[in-house]
Amino acid sequence: MTHAELLWKPSDDRARGSQMHAFMARMAAKYGFAADWPALHRWSVEHRDQFWSEIWTLAAIEAESRPTAVSTGSGMLGTRWFPGVHFNFARHLLRFDDDQVALAAEDELGRTRTVTYRELNRDVARCAAALRDAGVQRGDRVGAFMANVPETVIAMLATASLGAIWSSCSPDFGIQGVFDRFGQIEPKVLIAADAYSYNGKTIDCLERVRGIVERIPSIQRVVIVPFMNSAQDLSQLSNAIGWQHFLAKHEAPRPTFESVPFDHPLYIMYSSGTTGVPKCIVHGHGGTLLQHMKELMLHTDLKREDAIFYFTTCGWMMWNWLVSSLGVGATVVLYEGSPTHPDPDHLWRMTQRLGITVFGTSAKYIAACEKLGLHPSKQHDLSKLRAVLSTGSPLTVENFRWVYSEVKRDLQLSSICGGTDIISCFMLGNPMLPVYAGEIQCLGLGMDVQAFDEDGKPVIGRKGELVCCTPFPSQPTGFWNDPDGSKYRKAYFDHYPGIWRHGDFVEITERGGVIVYGRSDATLNPGGVRIGTAEIYRQVESIEEIVDSVVVGKNTPDADVEVCLFVVLREGLRLDDALIQKIKTRIAEGATKRHVPRHIRQVTAIPYTISGKKVELAVQRMIHGEPVTNRDALANPQALDQYAGIV
Repeated sequence: MTHAELLWKPSDDRARGSQMHAFMARMAAKYGFAADWPALHRWSVEHRDQFWSEIWTLAAIEAESRPTAVSTGSGMLGTRWFPGVHFNFARHLLRFDDDQVALAAEDELGRTRTVTYRELNRDVARCAAALRDAGVQRGDRVGAFMANVPETVIAMLATASLGAIWSSCSPDFGIQGVFDRFGQIEPKVLIAADAYSYNGKTIDCLERVRGIVERIPSIQRVVIVPFMNSAQDLSQLSNAIGWQHFLAKHEAPRPTFESVPFDHPLYIMYSSGTTGVPKCIVHGHGGTLLQHMKELMLHTDLKREDAIFYFTTCGWMMWNWLVSSLGVGATVVLYEGSPTHPDPDHLWRMTQRLGITVFGTSAKYIAACEKLGLHPSKQHDLSKLRAVLSTGSPLTVENFRWVYSEVKRDLQLSSICGGTDIISCFMLGNPMLPVYAGEIQCLGLGMDVQAFDEDGKPVIGRKGELVCCTPFPSQPTGFWNDPDGSKYRKAYFDHYPGIWRHGDFVEITERGGVIVYGRSDATLNPGGVRIGTAEIYRQVESIEEIVDSVVVGKNTPDADVEVCLFVVLREGLRLDDALIQKIKTRIAEGATKRHVPRHIRQVTAIPYTISGKKVELAVQRMIHGEPVTNRDALANPQALDQYAGIV
């Protein structure tokens, strides 16, 4: 049994009061298996038709027509889910129509807004009518260049209600980055913010919107949502109209919903695009909704009385995941701006003020809070907070400890992992299970996840390649402009024919938890030994002098790999021999001597994607003198230049 520090265990009352426990008890009684977690997960994988049918019932999804079966066909590329069923994703998210707050929105400027479920239904109906009047029909694309504000949610639901397809980029993308995405899918309507703010600065968007429209001729109507200026002059922007004028002449008492098949396209998402033009990943109404309801209701234990927050932009799949919480009837908290403006405690104050019960963020943010020496539990009333979720990169053991030391002792800390590719998670939290430092609690129900060794054999308690061996509903319905499916097959199924290869390097522990060691395409192989980058980050980022770091491999003439570590230090510090030795000693003692980098260099910044992920492969290309062709996918592309010739 892998040794790990036990940090939290739910009380019997809390575990038994969870929706997961109630579901487990019902399924065990109905299908005749033991009422424990391993048996529940095993049943969900081995009897997937029973399981996904029960999730449909649990979520109370209404359909226009009944399915002829739960699934047909065979294999991950041949299975089709719920054939014959017709329904609409937006209808489920709008099934509540009352005065409970649906959306609570804040920005870094201190402005707040709320939208009730009744108001949300009304505004979606108006927006859908306006989109229909603008010519949007079933299958058309609506692109959003939007801040994380209520209008974005309203426009998405309106688009989905028509059977049209939603795709969004955050407003910090450059013109080329947006064109690389929307240019491929050819939207009919573009909805865009006039501006956004970050770190106290206002950034105007209209010039970039103009450039986007000039490059994408399919755009017939531009709708500008006022973030900073409700009286913007739009006369120089072709086919543009303000949000309020767009909705003004459209009154509808209730939304209407286009009934579509289970796998009808709902969202087009994008791969990071840091090594080429992004892949356009299509997700359907049914798979997205089923998977999100499972994860929110069972794994997160989300209920109507909850307020759920996730720090995200509209260009990251966590926005889509967060908004699906409307299907549970919870209050969804939206935040636009820097998480640390005007000070690092901003989001924790917001948690107290809004009574947030589920707080979602990135591992990077938690690490920053620790480095800054924050003490949220001492400065804020977090009595309503019961779960913290983290994703984007592996959460270190020290970060786990910090949450329990400084945020709250009685708390479910759910490190979750999946991605844009599946618009959901392969492994995540569980309200019935304990939390161990550095370990994700469990595999997702219905997900046949395994770790494969170098020979393609499943292993437990050892590092391996993350794979999923049997079909699940939230697989992409395909890639856009990939009529024969060749790009889709190449992306996930070429390495292990018929098995999904996700691209993460993981260990499934004997108790059923998961440790993530980083991306497998960034796995280091010095001397032929596979090392996950997260193993080195866990040691390096515990060093007080280091603010951030990135580690990559450099190929040598004799076909070996040298580990290269780049560090950002606290202001005023320089990387000297003493600090280099401290870093090497910490890595050798905390991991192994094989993990110790051959090269350690100081840099001023680490490159990140706009959604906040370290760009290891781009750094690797730079140190090898190879071009990085798609810098618009980066939040700070200028950070890359210093890596050329650095080792």
